[in-house]
Amino acid sequence: MQSAAPVTFDAIPDVSGENRDLRFRPGDPTTATALSPEQVAAFNDRGHVAPLPAFEPAEADRIRAYFDGLLAQALAAGKDSYSLSTAHLSHGGVYDLLTHPTLVAYAADLLGEHVVGWGSHFFCKMPGDGTAVGWHQDASFWPLSPSHAVTVWLAIDDADEGNGCMRFLAGSHHSGHLTYRESTPEDHSALNQVVPNAEQYGTEVLDELRAGTCSVHSDLLLHGSEANPGPRRRCGLTLRYCSAGVRAGQGWNAKGVVVRGEDPSGHWANPPRPAGPGWG
Repeated sequence: MQSAAPVTFDAIPDVSGENRDLRFRPGDPTTATALSPEQVAAFNDRGHVAPLPAFEPAEADRIRAYFDGLLAQALAAGKDSYSLSTAHLSHGGVYDLLTHPTLVAYAADLLGEHVVGWGSHFFCKMPGDGTAVGWHQDASFWPLSPSHAVTVWLAIDDADEGNGCMRFLAGSHHSGHLTYRESTPEDHSALNQVVPNAEQYGTEVLDELRAGTCSVHSDLLLHGSEANPGPRRRCGLTLRYCSAGVRAGQGWNAKGVVVRGEDPSGHWANPPRPAGPGWG
């Protein structure tokens, strides 16, 4: 794995007032095993790589059925379709997806041999959902340092422009941490942050995926999505990974599972799989 460059720049204050090291760290094409060297180079250049195979159609159907059960439980409890967050700490099947060898291998090719999976959140836009997600960088929300994290976006349903698929601004991760403003009701955004005039930082790309495939993007890449005005649901499971050398503030290290290699410092809590059925 290519060594991260030494810190030679001004740190960026995060939302808790701490200083964080927020610069993109490229993957090493020469050590990739699941991704091709060309795919790693493309990730370094554009900040994302897609589409990537993950599960065969029959497996994707079983994963969707598993999610449908979780969603039904959440809705019955008065929650909404976005409420299934940090789900690997309470649902065994989500833990199994976070630790799945195929998905972990993609993350490891970009992060190195020691990898922690710390996040799992279903982003489910129901038919007719008018909520958009404004242009943002994940690094603005995450109390992690240094910036060495990726999201694997696993399509539970087919995702395309018609049902509000994710969009990337390719190359925007090279602009560093960007100034954002709080979103307003007029933004109709599911998040409370949006980067104004974001289009100047990159070229828009649609992240259109078939169910069972995935994309991977950098925590510094600008991304978002439009509303879902149509009759088809659009659900994706975001699985968050970082190098084991990353440090988490605000107690977020309690979420982290060592999914590849080791965490010699013991910073990440590495909780066990929760009880419950898998998705298979």
